[in-house]
Amino acid sequence: MLSRYDFIHPEDAAAQEQLEAVPGCKLLVRKFLSVGAEQLQYGMNMASSIRLSETQLPDIYRHLPPICEKLGIAEPELYLTMNPVPNAWTFGDTRIAITLTSGLVESMTPEELDAVIAHECGHILLHHTLYLSIAWFLAGGIGFVDALGPLSEPIKLALYHWQRKAELSADRVSCLITSPEITTRTIARLAGGPMSITNQLNLEEWAQQAERYEEIRTDDKWNKALQILATAWLTHPFPAVRVREMLKWSGSDQYKQLLSGGSSKHRCPHCGAEITGEWKFCRFCGTSLVNTNC
Repeated sequence: MLSRYDFIHPEDAAAQEQLEAVPGCKLLVRKFLSVGAEQLQYGMNMASSIRLSETQLPDIYRHLPPICEKLGIAEPELYLTMNPVPNAWTFGDTRIAITLTSGLVESMTPEELDAVIAHECGHILLHHTLYLSIAWFLAGGIGFVDALGPLSEPIKLALYHWQRKAELSADRVSCLITSPEITTRTIARLAGGPMSITNQLNLEEWAQQAERYEEIRTDDKWNKALQILATAWLTHPFPAVRVREMLKWSGSDQYKQLLSGGSSKHRCPHCGAEITGEWKFCRFCGTSLVNTNC
């Protein structure tokens, strides 16, 4: 059985710890659950979107069950909504739903649609959905977080920071279910346009742009400050950064073990980071590794 620890990016685990340490975070979670957000979104889906099934647009729906079976997760509700912008999102905590836009379905090949759905199912496997739902409400301009007053801005920034890292973990799930090539090609399609334009894209060269970006981002204090400002309110990492991280992970022993049907070993039991045998504490999250099976 696949586990969230087989995929979780160390920066995802660290960012979630930072988020939950922000004063007011637990209050935010309780408030989010108390306002009936899931019921509200379920009603909106029923009224304005098309729920897919074996008998409702089955050619699209049939992408979902095999992915859920491979990941060992319960099948979420799947919706199609009219929107020319290619996009997909996951919402809910106890009643989870994935929504695909018409622009996404229209622009993706069947393999690429698998990659997108696997990415969204990855969020479910990785237990991301509660915080993703809160972030979705924030992006929609629904201001219940503002009721926390001065606490709201640090929570928003921590939430967006975590979400950017969470996307890197979900990309890993997509890589395993499809392939690194298909997943990176899918991101290229979302970043650069239709197949007629991006079909001949050199993915390795594109990933090198992320290496150059990393040099710029860490060049000096001023560039660091500029990039922190540029990314603070983004929900996703820059596309080239996602490609670089996926290509790096696809060459790791962890990925190869998962590809061969096993579960990766020598991982921190808390954050899932790869560790070496001599570590007494995880260098990513600080968890004691003494008397564990790592």
